[in-house]
Amino acid sequence: MAGTMITDQVYYVGMDDRTIDLFESQYKVPEGVSYNSYVIVDEKTAVMDTVDGRATKGWLENVGEVLGDRTPDLLVISHMEPDHSGSIQALAERYPQMKLVGNAKTFAMLDQFFVMDLTDRKVVVKEGDRISLGKRSLEFFMAPMVHWPEVMVAYEPVGKILFSADGFGKFGALGEEKLQKTAGPDWADEARRYYFNIVGKYGAPVQALLKKAAKLDIAAICPLHGPVLTKDLGYYIGLYDTWSSYRAEEEGVVVAYASIHGHTAAAAKELAKRLEEKGNKTVEVYDLSRCDMSEVVTAAFRYDKLVLASATYDGGLFPPMEDLLHHLKAKAFQGRRVGLVENGSWGPLAAKAMQKLLEEMKDIQVCEKTVTIRSALKPQDLAGLEELAERL
Repeated sequence: MAGTMITDQVYYVGMDDRTIDLFESQYKVPEGVSYNSYVIVDEKTAVMDTVDGRATKGWLENVGEVLGDRTPDLLVISHMEPDHSGSIQALAERYPQMKLVGNAKTFAMLDQFFVMDLTDRKVVVKEGDRISLGKRSLEFFMAPMVHWPEVMVAYEPVGKILFSADGFGKFGALGEEKLQKTAGPDWADEARRYYFNIVGKYGAPVQALLKKAAKLDIAAICPLHGPVLTKDLGYYIGLYDTWSSYRAEEEGVVVAYASIHGHTAAAAKELAKRLEEKGNKTVEVYDLSRCDMSEVVTAAFRYDKLVLASATYDGGLFPPMEDLLHHLKAKAFQGRRVGLVENGSWGPLAAKAMQKLLEEMKDIQVCEKTVTIRSALKPQDLAGLEELAERL
């Protein structure tokens, strides 16, 4: 339904995309994704961001349904990534009197994406600037590197609404449920995967934004993906504080293995069994040759311990393990205890290669015990797995 009212004078006009298979051409989104946009109708009207070019036609209809005969006075551009900026030109051409609101970096980037004549149409804002719409107003706060350098958020004090750009977003289309009714795993699971794989590298900038938000009286958070958050805001903000501080969210062990012929897999599963026997309530096992990489990256950040089990391959790491470690490094993985299991028929070198990559990450404590399997798992290897489980 177009034009869903969020609160008096504020409408949701975003679009669901259920045809997309990979978000950012790498993250599987079996439940699709939403491109969120909002309209504030006051003495002046403001459109809050646009949508991906895949959804321009339906979005323009939504905007038109809310505006009726009115022309939007302002388009506020909080983020220039194409899934949010993809329809800027279409809206600007439909409403040639409309002005575009952004910061200096917004407009530098706009010129890279579009060829548009913005003479007398730019409204450049900076930290703390406020634009009156009538009864309502918008106050702007810069949020560089959350997760692009031009990102800014806007606060509307009458409705106590934070338009949070990509912050507090999640994967998944919305259907008719534009507002999140309760806090819990149904939101957190895909929000967590979204955060760590997209925003995760930028924990410090997120912390800076949370400090700004802490000074505001917020009753609703309107992100650019996922539902509007209006209840239990402390739950969502608390998770973001944990995630962006790189603290483990829960106690648990992730066992990720890269196995060529199944022997390293057998060792990893045996270790997982022994970890469970020692009282670890959560032990998640991932086959790196088959699992969704974004899920194992998310799990590695979620829990406080990680086991990496890899076969040696061409004198180094079996590529699925190398891929995981490069993903973790790119997302600033840090502050975890890690156990290593290696396998090799004539020259086991996987542990050395894993250790080298882990040394490039911050505050990683590698367990003193490394388990080396030579080819197949044998009875004499079990004592080593038992010791590693004990030390973890």
